[in-house]
Amino acid sequence: MSLKAFHVFFISISILLCATVGGWGIQSFVTGSNAVGILVGLFFILLGSALVVYELRFIRKFKNVSYL
Repeated sequence: MSLKAFHVFFISISILLCATVGGWGIQSFVTGSNAVGILVGLFFILLGSALVVYELRFIRKFKNVSYL
């Protein structure tokens, strides 16, 4: 596995983790058990969105580099 393939895989997993933690934080706020949950949720949703932008730019920049 090349460094490019590992990087794309790792960032994709990080995006999924951010979405999961963000959803958990927002769900925690909605159920009323934790007021800090909305801050955690919004932070991780924003972080996940930034990672999506980063990954798209990375793929575009290194489109000529092989995944092998």
